[in-house]
Amino acid sequence: MAPKGKVVKKKKSPSDRKQAVLKLVLSDTCAVCKTPCARGMRYYEGMKQPGAMGKGVPCILTRTYV
Repeated sequence: MAPKGKVVKKKKSPSDRKQAVLKLVLSDTCAVCKTPCARGMRYYEGMKQPGAMGKGVPCILTRTYV
């Protein structure tokens, strides 16, 4: 039992927490980005190599919570 005057918070179950969703962007988006990040620039440099194939990189600037 909690001492008098103390508030006991219930823990949220994992299904009740917000989950961040990041959009996948391609190298052309990273090339024109106004606020380049290390992950995006590393991906962009890799995609400039001949024969490089990529599926995109998660962009932290497009984060939304579900």
